Amino acid sequence: MSDLKGAAVAAGIDNFRQTYLARGGDPASFALPREFDVLLRNAPDAFAGYGLMRASVMRDSPNGGLDLKTKELIFTVLDVALGATDGAKRHAENAVRLGLPLPALAESLVQCLMAAGIATWNRSGCAVMEHAEAVAKAMKAESR
Repeated sequence: MSDLKGAAVAAGIDNFRQTYLARGGDPASFALPREFDVLLRNAPDAFAGYGLMRASVMRDSPNGGLDLKTKELIFTVLDVALGATDGAKRHAENAVRLGLPLPALAESLVQCLMAAGIATWNRSGCAVMEHAEAVAKAMKAESR
């Protein structure tokens, strides 16, 4: 692996780790999401490129850019619109763990429904909202 590709792969993995830790994940249990582990094993050049792009986007932005919680919300809504329910659940969980209130998630999912149709709610939005409710409930129980 070239030095540049190796550095890009490392940056991508580190960004996934940082996102995981930012939402309160246990450092000892970090693993790449399955889809990206498969991509890394089978198309490391593509993972390297994606990793650099992700590292640039998935962080709190300096100089007035979006915070990570908002970026997670945007990815949630985009994934719901595309029918990528598993990804939407992960992004919604990250957003909630970073402090996104459930009413803000619900409002955003309704905007998605308005723009992309009721099928987005039926296919993904409802499951994402239920997942976020479960995450918020577990967080509340953990904080007691």
